[in-house]
Amino acid sequence: MSVEPGKGIKTPGADEIEVHDARAIGVDDDFDRSLRPSTLEDFVNQVQVTEQLGIFIEAARRREEPLDHVLLAGPPGLGKTSLAHIIALELGVGMVQTAGPALERKADIAAFLTALEPGSVFFIDEIHRLGRAVEETLYPAMEDRRLPVVLGQGAGARTVTLDLPAFTLIGATTRTGLLTTPLRDRFGVSHRLEHYEPGDLGTIVRRSAKIFEIEVEDGGAEAIASRSRGTPRVANRLLRRVRDFAEVRGEGVVTDEVASEALEMFEVDAAGLDRHDRQLLETMASKFAGGPVGLSTLAIAVGEEADTIEDVFEPYLLQQGLIKRTPRGRVLTERGYEHIGLALPEGHASLF
Repeated sequence: MSVEPGKGIKTPGADEIEVHDARAIGVDDDFDRSLRPSTLEDFVNQVQVTEQLGIFIEAARRREEPLDHVLLAGPPGLGKTSLAHIIALELGVGMVQTAGPALERKADIAAFLTALEPGSVFFIDEIHRLGRAVEETLYPAMEDRRLPVVLGQGAGARTVTLDLPAFTLIGATTRTGLLTTPLRDRFGVSHRLEHYEPGDLGTIVRRSAKIFEIEVEDGGAEAIASRSRGTPRVANRLLRRVRDFAEVRGEGVVTDEVASEALEMFEVDAAGLDRHDRQLLETMASKFAGGPVGLSTLAIAVGEEADTIEDVFEPYLLQQGLIKRTPRGRVLTERGYEHIGLALPEGHASLF
């Protein structure tokens, strides 16, 4: 089936499928997409990941074969989707994108697979959220490029096997531990992205400011980078908000003073924690004596979903040593108490 880049397609029994031509990303006016690097060289940080991917991509090009299936893991906002687009760009092929929760039935995944052009990249975000039946449909597609389809029902049912074009599956996940072993083992290339250092985030802020013609001084870029939780997505979001502040309250230039004042007003402290992060720490201290407290109990107490706490809040709080996971639940550390300005209760140290 021929798919026009950038257009949706319809297949029997399937919803509209979003298809992207990775070579045309630059025309997208969306803020986040317009900031995506277009080559591995432009991708800041994660040097080991980009160097290895560069070798694998070049080898695949020379052999005129599709790249082996790739699994990208790590916390949200570190560039997994950007890397998927870069891989398609480097290979010179189109990219079809979807997300695990959108693939509810076998027919959904079959619609995507049968619509792929030869050599294209099939990107599934949140791949850990695939249902078991859908996941098992991927196994023969990934290994043998074949798709078994059951026709009919009951005693008259028969299985027809469809041949699929060569393709590269790229899966992105924030929860590697939720992937089943059979699925994880079918990825020939597996990488984990780590949080960024402030210096690398400063480079990203300056690059983004240049793209959007925002005048930012080195001090302003560093102030934003230091409060960006080690995450490029957060850095770019803060840059937008600081730009607004500079235009309204300042002279349009993002200086160290303007950035610091803006971030204080937006309740982002020197460690990068916002009001919701501090509320979580304060709730643990005031309502649960610092813990241990179970995830579901903590989620109810702060009015958030347990998945949101585990996927969005916890990774950075754990990385900063502000909380700790124990077999009995979450515990607020001594550093966590210090951050919210409270003294460590007597006897609490025995929990560490």
